Amino acid sequence: MHPLARPFALHLLLLATGLPAADWPQYLGPTRNATYSGADLADAWPKEGPPLAWQKKLGSGWAGPVALGGKTIVFHRVADQELVECLDAKTGKELWKQTFPTRYTDRFSFDNGPRGTPCIADGRVFVFGANGNLHALDFATGKPLWSVDTQKDFGADPGFFGFACSPLVERKMLLLNVGGKNGAGIVAFDTATGKVLWQAPDDEASYSAPIVANLAGQRHALFFARHKLVSLDPANGKVHFTFPWGPKMQASVSAAVPVVSGDTVFISAGYGAGAALLRVKVGGVEKLWSGEEQLTAQYVTPVLREGFLYGFEGRVDTGPKPELRCVELATGKVRWSTESVVHGGIILAGGDLIITSDSGELVRVAAEPKAFVEKARAQILGREGRAQPALADGLLLARDKTKLVAVDLRKPR
Repeated sequence: MHPLARPFALHLLLLATGLPAADWPQYLGPTRNATYSGADLADAWPKEGPPLAWQKKLGSGWAGPVALGGKTIVFHRVADQELVECLDAKTGKELWKQTFPTRYTDRFSFDNGPRGTPCIADGRVFVFGANGNLHALDFATGKPLWSVDTQKDFGADPGFFGFACSPLVERKMLLLNVGGKNGAGIVAFDTATGKVLWQAPDDEASYSAPIVANLAGQRHALFFARHKLVSLDPANGKVHFTFPWGPKMQASVSAAVPVVSGDTVFISAGYGAGAALLRVKVGGVEKLWSGEEQLTAQYVTPVLREGFLYGFEGRVDTGPKPELRCVELATGKVRWSTESVVHGGIILAGGDLIITSDSGELVRVAAEPKAFVEKARAQILGREGRAQPALADGLLLARDKTKLVAVDLRKPR
């Protein structure tokens, strides 16, 4: 098999982290590649759509839900409080709730956040609010453990839409794209105490989340900063390499997470940036291909299956309607493209794409390069459901700006 066609070694990483495949404890799932590997899903849905297990009223925000050990965490805002709520994943019953004051106001009046998806690790829940406040809570009780004000401590800039990085935990370190000054663009915190372990150069923050992977025999923490891809040694913050890349206009965001396959990294952004495939080598990186016609992901991270990327091309807010595309990773060749699925979050489950569209539809599409094949469609939410969904033990957790739903996709027992 060609190295670019190798699937991400999910089972090995799950063994290394000790995470059961049924859990979805962070943004984009256990290994941040939006790939599900839990209970078998039903081959087909009823005519009226898959059954709704439960739902819960929410406040504002586009922070996605996460789940671990039969518990669901959701992060949202009501009035001037950001809420972290822990729910029973099977019933939606509230187990605990914690609140934090916030003063953030979106200058474009889109949404007052929060936007960063929580992370559950080391018996703690980590949340990063729209105003730049990082909090650690006890996962069992919701008790606050420590907090950091990144605006005050690092001079971090909230940018156009507030702070939105989804925290990542790597070996007792919490990694965050802060965008601070004086060498605090990227910061590593001790998960137990919040103490700063290391800081990296002055790179402005984007809206992307980091990912950690083994590339060319080294451990890399990959951060899509505002104007470049930055690779660091997560143990000490030493820079492996940087690759200039990003939107060509100032009023823009970069939100898609880098996609790793073997020793290659796929990056993509809208606003004229386009896409590129990089090969990582010891001491540097080389570009294999790049272009603006393949897959310009505005904020949804593409998924990878057997050497083919599946993601949305184009911007949501202007221009032609975004298209769902299949692109060959090795060459950038577009295999198929369609406007029939509204832009939204994507999860790869076996041979299917599970898509929660911004219009509130749940769409199931075959993850096959030969042709676009839609398998099922159902309305599960209202409009503006931009949060990335979670899929834990066969329950799809998805939200819009007013509610969270748990939809049962499991095969009947």
